[in-house]
Amino acid sequence: MLDFLFRRLTAEWPGAPLFDAISDRARRPHWYVEGKIPDTLDGRFAVLATILALTIVRLERDGEAGNTASVALTERFIEVMESEHRELGMGDPTLGKTVRRLIGSLARRTGLWRSAAESESDWVATVRESLYKDTPTPDALNHCATELRRMWNLLERASLDDLKQGKF
Repeated sequence: MLDFLFRRLTAEWPGAPLFDAISDRARRPHWYVEGKIPDTLDGRFAVLATILALTIVRLERDGEAGNTASVALTERFIEVMESEHRELGMGDPTLGKTVRRLIGSLARRTGLWRSAAESESDWVATVRESLYKDTPTPDALNHCATELRRMWNLLERASLDDLKQGKF
């Protein structure tokens, strides 16, 4: 009834459906079991940021409408990161710096995936740099490279409308 007064609090965030779909994919156990990515905050962030970066690269291919969707997705990422870090007990003096670092990490990964998607760099090397701090086993690296290639193919085939609804 009063949603017109509190629209920001009650309305669906523009990037929420796509972010939720990305988060769901990042939570899948195969990344941490077969892919041997550490099941830690850093490891989970690496998977989330990698999938998010791939999605941003795909959205950019749809021109202005894709860029608008990419901005909404990035804004949702920022809102979620702020919320999650507040729940972890982080306060205002350090929260902004931490979120800026996370955004920088996402931007770095987006640049890596732009090059990989345009075949300017080796896909497997990009997977290694995007997901792992240490040297992964060949089986783990191949698993993640295969899964990310599969995800890229799904993203490429999806329409912009489907992506904005989190369907890919």
